[in-house]
Amino acid sequence: MFRPLPVFLGARYTRARRRNHFVSFISLTSIIGLALGVVVMIVVLSVMNGFDHEMRTNVLGIVPQASIEGEQPIADWHALAERVRRHPRVVAVAPFTQMQGLLTNNGKVQKILITAVDPSLEASVSSIGKAFKPEDGAKGSLDALKAGEFGILIGNRAAEKLGVGVGDKVTFVAPEVSVTPAGMFPRMKRFTVVGIFHVGAGEIDGYMAMTHLDDAARLLRWKPGQVQGLRLKLDDLFEAPRVAWELAKTGDYYARDWTRTHGNLYQAIRMEKAMIGLLLLLIVAVAAFNIISTLVMVVTDKKADIAILRTLGATPRQIMATFMVQGTVIGVFGTLIGAVLGILAALNVSRAIAGLEGLIGHKFLDAEVYFIDYLPSQLMAQDVLQVCAAALILSFLATLYPAWRAARTQPAEALRYE
Repeated sequence: MFRPLPVFLGARYTRARRRNHFVSFISLTSIIGLALGVVVMIVVLSVMNGFDHEMRTNVLGIVPQASIEGEQPIADWHALAERVRRHPRVVAVAPFTQMQGLLTNNGKVQKILITAVDPSLEASVSSIGKAFKPEDGAKGSLDALKAGEFGILIGNRAAEKLGVGVGDKVTFVAPEVSVTPAGMFPRMKRFTVVGIFHVGAGEIDGYMAMTHLDDAARLLRWKPGQVQGLRLKLDDLFEAPRVAWELAKTGDYYARDWTRTHGNLYQAIRMEKAMIGLLLLLIVAVAAFNIISTLVMVVTDKKADIAILRTLGATPRQIMATFMVQGTVIGVFGTLIGAVLGILAALNVSRAIAGLEGLIGHKFLDAEVYFIDYLPSQLMAQDVLQVCAAALILSFLATLYPAWRAARTQPAEALRYE
């Protein structure tokens, strides 16, 4: 099989046993360094993708993407919902009412935001239905909310703080008082815990609860059927500010969207991914440019061979191509090894960290500090290809200077003392 001279010699130099074992060691460390850089970059980018994905599906799947609310309770929300559904960006609509206050049980107190929903419609705009997995310690379902029964769904962290389970009673204390002849008393209501959900986000599992719309209306002393507003699910969550504003201006309503409540967190995740990716690329660049020192030492070690090749008719271009092939082979091996190990690590890092947490009994991600309590990972082919392409390009660029020096070798000078 015919192979060009530079390819033949470059591949032979790469796998040949050299007289100078230190040069071989430097070549091996260059491959290992490049592979480690690629592994770290793939794993870290996959983890950042995981945070981005969890932010979209878990947090932004529970909190409203956009909402239309009125200054006063909305009575005919069905007509408003029908008008809102005509917008091409709106996928689903559901009514809601929110109440802030405290939940108490046996002297334990937890601040809470209760969202009153219609169970038959809420599943179309929220992913809360997926948060009742028994393996996560969750119990019940969204359908457990029945009108008139004053049932409540709470997160597992809130349930732990209050020391309650399904079937237990909790007292909701509203930030209002009722004036009676005997004086002023806080407005309170007993709820029955009918379900415990686990989203994985501390902000939701610890401070959010759900009840039925009709029960909230009775507690707030509204007329039956009155709601605070409509929650919207859109085909593109990044269109939420514009769509919500367009719908709100058609009546006496105001709009809210996720960019006001969680936009800073989402933008921080995206910015961190870009900055961390840039910093890790510098690590890959350092590993790739180790190839320069490897090839410089190889050129020094092979001066006599280069001179003989020149006397046999090899052109400077062929000599330069030979060492470029050698450096590129090192880069290809390092990149491929790093890509394979990085893919395996990215696919298993979540389980590995969870196992390590169980082994040492310590949580690395505390839901009180971070918006999720586990390390997510989502491997994307685009990131793998970009990392590998960057590593190969840097490896190729690192071969240019040593190869150029090899091409300038003068046979007479190199063979003078041989």
